[in-house]
Amino acid sequence: MTDELKEKIAGEITLSPEPGKAIRKWREEFRISQYQLADAMGVSHSVISDYESGRRMSPGVGVIRKMVDAFIRLDTENGSPVISQYTPNYRMECILAMDEFPQGVEENAFISAIQGTNLNNDKTAVRRIHGYTIVDSIKAILSLSSQDYLKIYGWSIERALIFTNVHYGRSPMVAIRAHPLTPAMVVYQHPEQTDPLAIKLARLEGIPLVVSDMTVEQMVVALTALKEKE
Repeated sequence: MTDELKEKIAGEITLSPEPGKAIRKWREEFRISQYQLADAMGVSHSVISDYESGRRMSPGVGVIRKMVDAFIRLDTENGSPVISQYTPNYRMECILAMDEFPQGVEENAFISAIQGTNLNNDKTAVRRIHGYTIVDSIKAILSLSSQDYLKIYGWSIERALIFTNVHYGRSPMVAIRAHPLTPAMVVYQHPEQTDPLAIKLARLEGIPLVVSDMTVEQMVVALTALKEKE
C-alpha cells in the first residue's frame, strides 16, 4: 500500500497545474515543516519554500521521488499516522460514498453545491476541501473501532465528513472532538434537529458544521458535478 500512496502523491504533484500547492498540501497532510522536509531530502529550506511559492520551476521526477520518499520515511519514523490511513480495503458498510478532489474545492462552493447551511457562525480559517465521505452514523457507531475510524478519511483529512441518520448530531461531533484527526468540515444530512452541544464542539474545533436536506443520491450527483469543475 505504501507504493500506491507514493504513486498517489507523485501523480498529484506531477499533474497539478500548481505543483507548489500540491507539495504544500501533502507536506501539511504529513504534518511536517519545510525545515524537516528539507533536512530529510538533504537540501536547504529555501528550496522547499521556493517550490511551494512557485518561485522555482516545477520539480523534476527525481526531486519528486526524493520528496515522496522523505514524506514516507518521516511518517514511518513518527509511527506511520498518515500511512495507516491508506489500507486497501477501506470501504466499509457504514461508508455510503466517498470521493476525492485532487485540486481541492473552496469551502463555500462545497456548501453551495449541497445546498447547505453553516451553523457555525464563528470565524474559522477557510480550508479547501480535498474529498468527502458519506457515513451512516448509526452503523458507524455500532461497527467502527478506533483504527477503522481512520479509514473514513480516505486520501486526505482535509475533507468533509457527511453523516446520515442523524437525529440530534451530538454523537458524531463528540467522536470527532475525541479523535486526534479533525476533518475540514462536518455535514449532517437531513437531521431532525441539531444539538447545541454539536454546534459548540464545532466552534471549539474551528470547523464548519453544515446541515443539508439533500438526499444522499442528490449529494453525490452535486459533488460529482463540482469535481468536474475543478
